[in-house]
Amino acid sequence: MGYSMFDQLGERLEHVFKTLRGHGKVSEKNIEEALKHVRRAFLEADVNYKVVKEFLDEVQRESLGTEVLNSVTPGQLIIKIIHEKLVGLLGGQHRPIRFEKLPHPTIWMLVGLQGSGKTTTCAKLAARFVKSGRRPMLIACDLQRPAAIEQLQRLGRLLNIPVHTGSGMPLDVAIAGVEAAARAQCDLIIVDTAGRLHVNDELMGEVAGIKSRIKPTETLFVADAMTGQDAVSSAGAFAGKVGIDGVIFTKIDGDARGGAALSVVKVTGVPILFAGVGEKVEDLEPFHPDRMASRILGMGDVVSLVEKAQQTIDADRAREMEEKLRKAQFDFEDFLEQMQQLKKMGPLDSILGMLPGVGKQLKGMSLDPKAQGRMEAMILSMTPPERRRPEIINGSRRLRIAKGSGNSIQDVNRLIKQFSMMQKMMKQFSKAGRKGAMRVPFGVPMG
Repeated sequence: MGYSMFDQLGERLEHVFKTLRGHGKVSEKNIEEALKHVRRAFLEADVNYKVVKEFLDEVQRESLGTEVLNSVTPGQLIIKIIHEKLVGLLGGQHRPIRFEKLPHPTIWMLVGLQGSGKTTTCAKLAARFVKSGRRPMLIACDLQRPAAIEQLQRLGRLLNIPVHTGSGMPLDVAIAGVEAAARAQCDLIIVDTAGRLHVNDELMGEVAGIKSRIKPTETLFVADAMTGQDAVSSAGAFAGKVGIDGVIFTKIDGDARGGAALSVVKVTGVPILFAGVGEKVEDLEPFHPDRMASRILGMGDVVSLVEKAQQTIDADRAREMEEKLRKAQFDFEDFLEQMQQLKKMGPLDSILGMLPGVGKQLKGMSLDPKAQGRMEAMILSMTPPERRRPEIINGSRRLRIAKGSGNSIQDVNRLIKQFSMMQKMMKQFSKAGRKGAMRVPFGVPMG
């Protein structure tokens, strides 16, 4: 999950924390000075000013406690307080999305403004829960936007998920869709409703009417994180006039300032349930306030990294690979497999950013997403014996590999040199008895 929208905020807070750590003791004066910088950082990140004031009042109240002022590590204690309050600001505990008890069908109704990403999010939710054994049906109730029905049908075909469509009034389509889902024995119904460019009475009346009739398990407001406080005010309007149970942010991997996600829970009183972190159907992740707060403060998110690895890496194959590493039998076939496993886990900067402290070290570095593709092409241009025994790759073989993969001989030489260095490192780990030291996939291309 790449949360580039929080990068700037994280950098500014890190500067404040460095200043606090530099003080052997803290006083009311330097706490107040530090919180001024925190305030500026939050406001520049487009956090609602009322939310900022309440947040800082709470932090200041706890930071001026006797325990902090008399502590030998006051800076660390204040960071801990900010982390705890940030978790609270983002919603506190992670709240999983709700399902009805079977055999009753679960109905999720997605609402929001036009262009927020509702239709795509419907498909992403369906794709996510197909994996856990659910039988979803999508209902196309967005009759305002001409391409919405076609888009939902195309996504349904792509995912092999049924889509109910109809004409007339959106409420009639919704009722007929729920009935069709019951006949098809679908246990998860996801309703895509219409949006408008702005909040208006017609839109509110339409979605409120559908909600009143089909009684969804969850009414979910879909917000485009790139629209900042406009998303928050729209969410507040929907919460007040229609009633919502949770928020899904789309485009959270973009370069917005992050203030919407830090404001919406306080403004609406409902949790953020999911975050859209990319354009692919699998790019939708549960929102964990504690993990997000840790990422913002540069503490990484190892738990999410492990979960990603568990979803994509075969445990038995990982044990086999570990044994090869310990015996220094790792070859280009294994290297290729590890690169492909790594690719399944998502963009490199997102993965590495989950490691504590690594995100900041990567700032300014070039993580070339095409480099891995070039490496794969070179390895695939090798014959099986060459992959298993790289030492036989002489000059003429290198020329053939370069031509076959569309790279230069220098690129091939660089790959083989890097691989040779890695093999030597494996042997050193093996001699040192570092069991399990290399379970993390290899193939991290720096450009």
